Amino acid sequence: MDHPAKIEHSGRHESVTFAGLLISLGIIYGDIGTSPLYVLSAICTGKVISRDLIYGALSCVFWTLILVTTFKYVVVTLRADNKGEGGIFSLYTLVRRRATWLIVPAIIGGCALLADGMITPPISVSSAIEGLEYLMPGIPTVKIVLIILTLLFFVQQFGTNVVGKAFGPLMLVWFGMLAVLGVIHIRHHPEIFQALNPYYAYHLLTTYPKGFFILGAVFLCTTGAEALYTDLGHCGRGNIRVTWVFVLSALLLNYFGQGAYLLGLEGQTVSLDGKIASGLTPFYALMPAWFLPFGIVVATVATVIASQALISGTYTLIAEAIRLNLWPKVRIKYPSMLKGQIYVPSANRILWLGCCAVTLYFQKAAFMEAAYGLAITLNMIVTSLLLSVYLRMHGMRVPLLGAMIGGFLAVEISFLLANLDKFSHGGYVSLVMGFAFFVVIWSWYAARKIRNRYVEFVRLEDYYDTLHNLSNDTSIGKYATNLVYMTSANNKYEIEWKIVYSLLYKQPKRADIYWFVHVDVTDEPYTRTCTVDVLVPNDVIRVDFKLGFRVEPRINQYFRQVVAELVQRGVVDITSRYSSLHEKNIIGDFRFVVLDRVLTHDNELNFYEKIVTSLHRLWRSLCPGEEKAFGLDTSIVEVERVPLIVSKPREFTLDITVSSGGHKQ
Repeated sequence: MDHPAKIEHSGRHESVTFAGLLISLGIIYGDIGTSPLYVLSAICTGKVISRDLIYGALSCVFWTLILVTTFKYVVVTLRADNKGEGGIFSLYTLVRRRATWLIVPAIIGGCALLADGMITPPISVSSAIEGLEYLMPGIPTVKIVLIILTLLFFVQQFGTNVVGKAFGPLMLVWFGMLAVLGVIHIRHHPEIFQALNPYYAYHLLTTYPKGFFILGAVFLCTTGAEALYTDLGHCGRGNIRVTWVFVLSALLLNYFGQGAYLLGLEGQTVSLDGKIASGLTPFYALMPAWFLPFGIVVATVATVIASQALISGTYTLIAEAIRLNLWPKVRIKYPSMLKGQIYVPSANRILWLGCCAVTLYFQKAAFMEAAYGLAITLNMIVTSLLLSVYLRMHGMRVPLLGAMIGGFLAVEISFLLANLDKFSHGGYVSLVMGFAFFVVIWSWYAARKIRNRYVEFVRLEDYYDTLHNLSNDTSIGKYATNLVYMTSANNKYEIEWKIVYSLLYKQPKRADIYWFVHVDVTDEPYTRTCTVDVLVPNDVIRVDFKLGFRVEPRINQYFRQVVAELVQRGVVDITSRYSSLHEKNIIGDFRFVVLDRVLTHDNELNFYEKIVTSLHRLWRSLCPGEEKAFGLDTSIVEVERVPLIVSKPREFTLDITVSSGGHKQ
């Protein structure tokens, strides 16, 4: 007998609105939008300015933004949304049923993006603050960067909606300034648009000395592309696509404006810190002297905002990883009622510490560029692999799919090989951070697989009579009026043996009604449904919640709503059965029991299993318990530690001597 109790949830918000456009500008374009500050500087560092270098560099930048950012992400990848949500883990949930091995590239991609999130804020803020050195020589840049990063992470707790509304107008000014500065110089050298010809990119990469490795600097122009997809749930596909047209136009005008300016300096050498003879970078050289102080201030604000893209994307990644059981269960806050607005305090602290460490280690933005981009190329390659599976599942023909994904991979693998040149110059830092995240995710995932492999299930119907008799055995003190167990059994007619052990053997737990609650995390982000099975009327009831991977698991509140619905329908009577209380219609008490499965010393694990289970135990000790993860009221929850045997103990013999009446037997 099914009694569904449905819980409403907010619908998808796909419409394009002015507020949505403004929030999109403030949240997701900071990283890619501030790339003109350093891309051409990085490309030309230590090189003599020449027509071939400038035309080739601009051609590489243009086609990278068109092929990778626009075509791959804005046109194709944004279509691979999971009910309006994006990101590497959302894409994985769409394709994971096709092959189990896809979990490996998904984890690698997620770790790469998390590592990149620790480098983007420091390099963005540092590049801006170092620009102030032109106005105030000797300014303590490192201390100022640390203060700004601290303030930036502090305001995250108020939600990306508040942050986006505050940052959006400022980014609108920034992109407008980029476009105007570019146009001013393009009109002096309109021939610069010849660089749109891809021949110049090919010529640079194949004939210029070490031309191929210039791609490592070119890649900096698209490092924020992944944020467009990751923050899909924060802004909506329509808002992202509309704003990208404006952002792309402003970026290209500024890049080509810088190129036009540099053509007038042909024959000069760019210093190792990316500055021309005037002591300015190509970006700041576009500004008239009277405008320079204002321009530096605007750039400083914009680069602070640049950190927001990866920060908000990191929250999304962590939240999805938790729902997919790929990350320890940590606290997630919802600063507003808007869909997609989340805040993860522990992730915020980890990012803040990582960003401060990167700032203190590298000191200068020019040194950070060496570590920047290497990890994110791995993320892009992984996205292409998962995207190929998704497109094939949705009917794209193999020849077209092979040509498109092959093109993506050819470009991205080229970027990866070029970025490998950065490894010894600081690139190893991003890989080390990515590996640290991989250890956390993989050990949590692998240990959970080991534990779940040995969970024993039994038929619940075999214990109906026993539970009924226990409920009516007045010789046993009543443990609770309503006793609720959280169960991991997917089959509604099964239950873990450990629950039976807790109910009958460890300490017989007498109750009027036994409830078994199961939570199933679905691949759809905002599902919220519930099915109730009355297995034994007023004795044994099973409740199944289906919650999306982006839904906060407030089981305590949901369960109360279910009970209220069942009482209203007359399905269950939760009035206390104590005679003195029943007469006054007083509702009986509820007690939840959560079983904490603990590996015992009796288990014989191999070396790999010992490592991952030890790490799993460490992560659990640092995180809230299962009761908090389920959103239960801890005042009515009991956590029972039960042994988990995952391997047969070693056989041994034991000599036993028994004495009776003083005579040895």
